[in-house]
This record gives sequence, structure tokens and C-alpha cells, in this order.
Amino acid sequence: MSRSLIDGVAEQLEALEETIILRLIDRAQFRVNRPAYEPGGIQFRGEDRTSLFELRLRHQEEMDAVFGRFAFPEERPFTRGLPEARRKVTGIPDFLRIPDYDRVNLTAEVKDRTLAFVYEICPPGDDGQYGSATEHDVYVLQAVSRRIHYGAMYVAEGKYRADPALYRRLIEAGDTADIEARLTRPEVERRICRRVVRKTRRIQAEANRRIRTLVAPQAMRRFYREAVIPLTRKGEVLYLTNRTEEA
Repeated sequence: MSRSLIDGVAEQLEALEETIILRLIDRAQFRVNRPAYEPGGIQFRGEDRTSLFELRLRHQEEMDAVFGRFAFPEERPFTRGLPEARRKVTGIPDFLRIPDYDRVNLTAEVKDRTLAFVYEICPPGDDGQYGSATEHDVYVLQAVSRRIHYGAMYVAEGKYRADPALYRRLIEAGDTADIEARLTRPEVERRICRRVVRKTRRIQAEANRRIRTLVAPQAMRRFYREAVIPLTRKGEVLYLTNRTEEA
């Protein structure tokens, strides 16, 4: 079961690559637009101490919460104090063994790393398209966060089931360094990075450079290598160190 679980999770993570790449390319069509990230930088009635970006993210997540998005393990919110879901959510996997999904919540780091990359790939300056820029920021953040948290929880559970005695011993010893070493698979990570480069090239192959901002495939590779993969692995360690036999 553990092998088929890991294989299925790997396929889902691979499928999310196109979503992340496309979301980032879409965001790169707007300039950095720094005022949108400054508290009070953009006039918004009744909100003079919050950035437009933070407002856009909060309002999106409030709506998502009402519709039940955050009932799913991989959908960790960036915002606290969200409303309760107003619909019965079905189809939530029941084989994760963690009492509170938010014990694996890396959203603060996801936001910092992802926005830093957004600032890198977007043309510098200001085009006044603050609403569109922050809308795409939210789509990017949610896609990256979903990939990281999905990989963290489901891959960790699959690896635990493949060798429960080993991981139980490491968890009981509190040996997080050895847990992380056991979770690390350099060849798999290199294969993911190569695939991200190929996909980024293919997606942009016929783009008109006169009207489109292209994202360098090697930059996308670096984002995966330095942010997506390490944060996923950090989440795996968090999952295993918070795992119980009964969820």
C-alpha cells in the first residue's frame, strides 16, 4: 500500500507542476508593483494599515473558508481567524495520522519565498495594475502551498508505511536530522528539477517575446530546488514528528 501511495502522490505532485509554472508566468506579465505590498500603500476604504496584497489574500481565503477549502489537509490557510465552512465537505482522505493538519503549516515561509521569487521574475517598476498583480499573487501562493503541503503529508505517510520500524525509532529518539536525511532522495529531486525546466521551456516555446515576459527555465528550476523541495521536506519532518497511530 505504501508504494502505491507514494507513486500516486508523486503523480499528483507532477501534475501540479504545470499549474505552478503557469501561475508564475501569468504573474510575470505585470511589473513588481511595490506599492501593492506596502501597508497603506494603496488607498482602500477602511483599511489604511494593511497592504493591498494582504487584503486580497485575506478576502480570498475568507470566501474559500466558507466553501470548505481548508477542510483538506493540503490546503493550509495563510490567514487566521477564518469563518467556518458553510457546506458539508466530502472526499477528504482519512489515512493521514496527524491530529491537527495545522501542525504542518509552512505558509509563512511559503509566502516569503514565493514573493521573493515573484519580485525576481517580474519586470521592475510600476504599471499601476495592482489589482491584477495581487490577484495573480494569490493564485501563485495557493498553488505553491498546495504542492508543498500535499507532498509533505502524503509523501511522509507513504514513507513511514514503507518502513514503520525505522521511522518509529527515529521519531521516538527525536532525531530530526536523521529523519530528514532518510527522507532526502537526491536523484528524485534532480529529476523533478529537470522536468520543471523542460515544462517551462515547452509552455513558453511559442510565446511572442515582444508582448510577453518570459520566465527563465533555470530560474524556475532554482525556485524548486531552493524553495519548493526544501519546504516540502521540512513539512515531511513536521508531519512525522507529529504523527500518531490514531488521527
